[in-house]
Amino acid sequence: MLFSKISWAIKFPSALLLGLGFALWQPLINAAESPTIIASPALDNPKAASSLQTTVLAGGCFWGVQGVFEHVRGVRKVVAGYAGGDKTSANYKTVSSGSTGHAESVQITFDPAVVSYGELLQIFFSVAHDPTQLNRQGPDTGTQYRSTIFYSDEAQKNIAQAYITQLNKSKAFSHDIVTRVDSFKGFYAAEDYHQDFLIHNPDYPYIVFNDLPKIENLKRMFPNYYLVQAVMLNTNK
Repeated sequence: MLFSKISWAIKFPSALLLGLGFALWQPLINAAESPTIIASPALDNPKAASSLQTTVLAGGCFWGVQGVFEHVRGVRKVVAGYAGGDKTSANYKTVSSGSTGHAESVQITFDPAVVSYGELLQIFFSVAHDPTQLNRQGPDTGTQYRSTIFYSDEAQKNIAQAYITQLNKSKAFSHDIVTRVDSFKGFYAAEDYHQDFLIHNPDYPYIVFNDLPKIENLKRMFPNYYLVQAVMLNTNK
C-alpha cells in the first residue's frame, strides 16, 4: 500500500543511502530475497518468427515487476499500470485504496521468436514475485498487490493454468501457488512518474531493499535472458 512505500523513505532517507554508497548495501541486497528454482513449463508455445505479442502480469508493486522484465532479452516494452478494474478508477490514489478491483500490473510486449510466453512466466514465478502470497507482496498488502496472470487468448490461458498445476504438483514452492488466471479486459497505464521507477531511482530505499534483489536474481538465475541495458519507456525524465 502507499503507506508502506512512503514509510521506507521516512525510515531510510535517500541522502543517507547515497552517502553510504551502493557497495555497502550489496550484502543486504544479496540476503534480502532468494529466488525459487523451478522447472521450465512443460506446455509452451514454440519460439517462431511472428508479430510482437503482449501479456499482462500482476505481482505486487509494479516498480519491481517492471524493472525485472525491462531486463529480459526479447522484451520490447514494459508499461506499469492497472488491470482488473474500470478505467474511471485507474489512478494510483484510488487503486491504493484496494477497493477498485485493479491490481498493480505490467503490460509486457515481447518477441516470441526470442522469448516464449512460458519463459516469461518462469521468470515471473521464479524471481519477479512470490506467487504463494495471497493479496500481498513483501511490505505491501491488499488486493491491489495480488498475483494475477491476465491472459489475452486461450493459448496463454492454457499455458498459465498448466504451468501452475505443474509447479504445484512438483512442490516447487513450500506452499501452493495462489496466482489467479483471469481474462484480460483492459489495461490502463500508470502515471508517468511510476514508469521506469526502478531505473530512475536505484537509491530509493524501497527499491534497494525490495526490488534490486530481483534484478540480481534475474541476472544470476537466467543469465541467457538477462539484458544489461534495460528497455525503457520515453517518459521525458
